Amino acid sequence: MAAEGGKIDPMHQFTVEPLVPLHVGGYDLSFTNSALFMVVVLGLIWVFMLGGMKRELVPGRWQVAVESVTGFISNMLAQNIGPQGKAYVPYVFSLFMFIIVANMLGMMPLGIIPGVHAFTVTSHLTVTGVLAVISFSIVLVVGFWKHGFHFFSLFVPHGTPTIMVPLLFVIELFSFLIRPFSLALRLFVAMTAGHILMKVLAGFVINGLNAEALWVAPVVALPSFILMIGITLLELLVCAIQAYVFALLTSLYINDAVNLH
Repeated sequence: MAAEGGKIDPMHQFTVEPLVPLHVGGYDLSFTNSALFMVVVLGLIWVFMLGGMKRELVPGRWQVAVESVTGFISNMLAQNIGPQGKAYVPYVFSLFMFIIVANMLGMMPLGIIPGVHAFTVTSHLTVTGVLAVISFSIVLVVGFWKHGFHFFSLFVPHGTPTIMVPLLFVIELFSFLIRPFSLALRLFVAMTAGHILMKVLAGFVINGLNAEALWVAPVVALPSFILMIGITLLELLVCAIQAYVFALLTSLYINDAVNLH
């Protein structure tokens, strides 16, 4: 959180800063704080899976935790896609774990370490956009691979009167094409707005405690601090819900490609 002249910039937390500058052929290939946190996210997921892959006859808590998450994703795909959903468990599980770990990592109070602040990679549209495009690409590949040009029947609901087919086709096609944008924007907006609000409240607390007038602390800082605790707890819930929503919508979109309707 940058603070200059008593002003706190809530947008500073989203700044992508190069940690290891590298320019090749006119292209900026620097290793940034965003890349660092993505590496940390992948490392945490690897450790989580490594600890739960012992396949012990009497599973420990760690193994139970991993099996619970994989079972949760497997059940979600089975309910939404059916038996064929098992083939997509690895992808949806990876997607869910990356989003929820990245969200939670961005909530860590790393700011107590001088010069360090948490970076939420899912608060950047480029990251959420790439995740959405990957999911959308899988839907297209699976749809055309399994059904060929019959995949276009997805845009014409059963029982549609012939005269309504052109209009409904355009509407359904537009609804289909907007899916990656809605996927990316939903996660991006949820994480960005929540973090901005927390930083604004944190700024009220800090400025209230540092104010020369003694009445500012109990009137401004204390209520802001209490509200910040509530918003932080709500944001933790949002972190988990957004990961679930992204995984759920991906499974529903894959179902359209697998089973049409």
